[in-house]
Parts: sequence; structure tokens; C-alpha cells
Amino acid sequence: MAAAVYLIPTVLYEGQTEVLPAYIISAVKLCSVFFVENERTARRYLKSIWKEMVIDDYEWRNIKEVNEETKLHFKNALKQDKTVGIISEAGCPGIADPGQQLVLLAQEMNVVVKPLVGPNSILLALMASGMNGQEFQFCGYLPIDSTERIKAIKSLETESKQKNCTQIFIETPYRNNQLLETILKHCHPQTRICVAVDLTAETELIKTKTLKEWAAGIPQLHKRPAIFLMHA
Repeated sequence: MAAAVYLIPTVLYEGQTEVLPAYIISAVKLCSVFFVENERTARRYLKSIWKEMVIDDYEWRNIKEVNEETKLHFKNALKQDKTVGIISEAGCPGIADPGQQLVLLAQEMNVVVKPLVGPNSILLALMASGMNGQEFQFCGYLPIDSTERIKAIKSLETESKQKNCTQIFIETPYRNNQLLETILKHCHPQTRICVAVDLTAETELIKTKTLKEWAAGIPQLHKRPAIFLMHA
């Protein structure tokens, strides 16, 4: 059997496996090696969707940091015609995720890459925001330094207005409230912000409001996985 790489989506919120298509299990059964962002949670996740899985029958490699050793193991697995599964910590591999470096290696080796359907926080938030889905960009994490952060936020707002573009960004969960407060303080009152929290969970909240409307009350976002969208 020729080598192949399966990009296996996982849950955005632990335990919410009902959002996953059934064919993921079939793909998992084809794999013999898994390159994962977090071995512990990946094992628990796969066991939750396929209870009969014998974890020790598989080879596991960590990709939290993709170094030369990791790349070598990956290339060797493909040269041996093994079927490899890549799993990120949440959502879809290769999207805001270190797995993309391995996918590029697979492409360079002319190996078949199979992306599987699953939940993605960027797309789910954009779909529910009501913002421009024709022109958008994901900007990842904003700078931690307060001066640089304010500068970045203002730049995103200006670009959004000039290009009619939706800006999408994230923050470490324990800094969510501070980020929203900074946006409220430094952006225009009519700029719209969508806050999407706990996507796919029972506590899911997705709201789009102008900054003027958000000023009336900010939800408690501390330590909750969130994604932010801006449209000026």
C-alpha cells in the first residue's frame, strides 16, 4: 500500500464528538503512525471515537515543535509506505497549527494528502458572524506588548475599512477580557466585533455587536476558548 497522510480533525470542545463525521474512524483505522500536537489528548480523543482501539499498537510522535528529528521520522515513515495520521490539539490540522510543516513535506515527496471534514473555529465563527465571508484574513495572535497590540488593532481596523475585509484573530484564554477591553478603548464605536466562545459546546456564545453596543456589557470570557472577528 502506498504511503498517504490523513489530516484528522478533532473536537473544538472536549467530549463534543457528535460534530464529527463517521468516516473519520475509517481513516484512523488505516493509519499506523500518528503525528500529534499533544499525545495524551490525541490518544484520549481517538479512544473516545473508537473504543476498541489498542493505543500501544501504534507509533506516536509529538509535533508541538516540529524539529529536524520530527521531520526525519515523518519522511522515514512515508518512505516505508506507512499511512500517517496528523492530529492537532483542536479543530483541523494545518490551520493555525504546526502540522502544516509536515503536510508541506508530504507534498514535496509527492505523497497523497487526504484532508478530512471536521469543525474549524475560524470558519464556524465567520459563518455565524454575519461579516464579509468573501474577503477575510486570519491574523493569529496579536502582539503581547500593549503598545504593539494597540498599533496592530488599529492597523487591522484601518485595513478592514479600506478593503471591506473581515479580520479574524485569537488570544490566550486568560487574556480574552483584556483584549476586548483594549479594542473597546481604541477602535471606532461603529466598528463591529464578533465574539465566538466555546464553539460547539453547550455553553457556546456567538454575538456580533458594534463597539458602542459591546460597551453596555462584556461577557465573561476568562479562560474560555474564544475567537474574535472585526469588520469596520
